[in-house]
Amino acid sequence: MENNKEAAAAESHGTAGKRARSGDCDDTAGDFISWLPDAVLGTIISLLPTKDGGRTPVLSRRWRHLWRSAPLNLEVSTRPPGVPPSAVSQIISQHPGPARRFSFHCHGADDLCAQAESWLRSRALANVQELDVSYAKPPLLASVLPSASNILVAKISHCDFEPAMINFPFLKKLSLFCVSISADLFPRLLSGCHALESLYMTKVRAVGCLRLRSPTIRTIIFRHSYGETVELIIEDAPRLVRLLVPYCERNDSVTIRVIRAPNLEILGPFFVVDSKLLLFQGISPVSSTNSMRTLKVLALKSSEQKLHAVLNILRWFPCLEKLCVIFHTNREMNDENEPQYDPLNPIECLETHLKKVVFKSFKGYGKQVDFARFFVLNAKVLDKIEFEVKNHYSSGTVASKHKLLQVENRASREARFEFRTTSY
Repeated sequence: MENNKEAAAAESHGTAGKRARSGDCDDTAGDFISWLPDAVLGTIISLLPTKDGGRTPVLSRRWRHLWRSAPLNLEVSTRPPGVPPSAVSQIISQHPGPARRFSFHCHGADDLCAQAESWLRSRALANVQELDVSYAKPPLLASVLPSASNILVAKISHCDFEPAMINFPFLKKLSLFCVSISADLFPRLLSGCHALESLYMTKVRAVGCLRLRSPTIRTIIFRHSYGETVELIIEDAPRLVRLLVPYCERNDSVTIRVIRAPNLEILGPFFVVDSKLLLFQGISPVSSTNSMRTLKVLALKSSEQKLHAVLNILRWFPCLEKLCVIFHTNREMNDENEPQYDPLNPIECLETHLKKVVFKSFKGYGKQVDFARFFVLNAKVLDKIEFEVKNHYSSGTVASKHKLLQVENRASREARFEFRTTSY
């Protein structure tokens, strides 16, 4: 009898012990994410919207302290799903910092100037790294921007502002979207960004030319559409590597002049016909006789009718390694006066450097095949040609295209051919 009682007691004690041990982790059982170090979990929380990050303490006792120590991602907005301005002070008081991002989208809230300034000067936001301001009037910008002089990434959209408001000595990435800025003040904006490496501009409203000088900038993305004509003049950018001009709705809406960019490696896409991209090498425009040897990657928009125009452009860039041709639907008439390719005067990049060619929007009809076949038969060091097609190609269709492209007679025996399906 006593033995039975001892056995029962031992069993009861063992069960209780198991429950006690499992009680420490019952709410994280099978939760492998919670096993990650605090620093990793804090990074995950900082990438969540503010409201979602604030709810993570309810997940388990393992997560209760994490939100307060994780880098704060504070999204303030007068519209959902952002945090309303009335709740910001409470969040800041409960979160001692540090801060990763401060987003301020308060359309028509001019009366928040003093509050926004006090928020940015609080301990929680003292060292904010990213700033995102939208729909702010000049008085609000004048209050907010000087209080965030230590940020690394800034996005300003739907605003009218004076560059004198900005002095970001550590800023590395600046995005301007739907902003108004005067041409004479644009250089002052850049002069206040002493470490700027990346500049993204789209739908920038300006009267006159935007002149750019920057000893640090490495990437410029200049996207424009829907209306006003804007001219960007890159007067001096000694470290510029990438100049991207994506998704221009109208070719005549953007004029870009590159006066000095001695290390430019990646360019495009721009239209082969009537392009308003003007490159200079020294004091003279880039041409077949004044080539730019630094360029490695080039993207062009062209119809299949303009092979010889594309080839003439390739003469500008003798060290080109990758070419992307985006076929577009406008079919220009062939220009009989256009210089034709002369095999006795070969294109240098086709002879010694061009390793990859990509054809986007490839539909596979006659002129496009002729266009692509030229590279198959003449690019002597080619490693790969990619064809991006809208519909899936069967093995039979691919074999047929290989025959039309004369793959067996390719100039580079190492060249591979790949057909990829895209949604657009």
